[in-house]
Amino acid sequence: MKKLLDLFKNKYFIAVVAFTVWMLFFDKNDVISQYEYSTQLNKLKQEKDFYTKETDQVKKDLKELDSNLTTAEKFAREKYFMKKDNEDVFVVVKAEEKK
Repeated sequence: MKKLLDLFKNKYFIAVVAFTVWMLFFDKNDVISQYEYSTQLNKLKQEKDFYTKETDQVKKDLKELDSNLTTAEKFAREKYFMKKDNEDVFVVVKAEEKK
């Protein structure tokens, strides 16, 4: 018990404990902030991967559209519901099942 009491009276021990508490809870870069930064970084990496894949898909579609006229017509009909003057377009939407 006396050794423990002497340890708490030691100015170096008190300084280390105060420094540790300050760095863990009160500093600008405390543990909570670091966790939030890490979470935000992971989210941004996921968004980057998503947009990279989307960009690759759009580039592929653009290359395909530039190379073939029938593909351009198919793309316009499917994505933008375009039609020729003498055609009618029917859009069928599937109803979602209720649980």
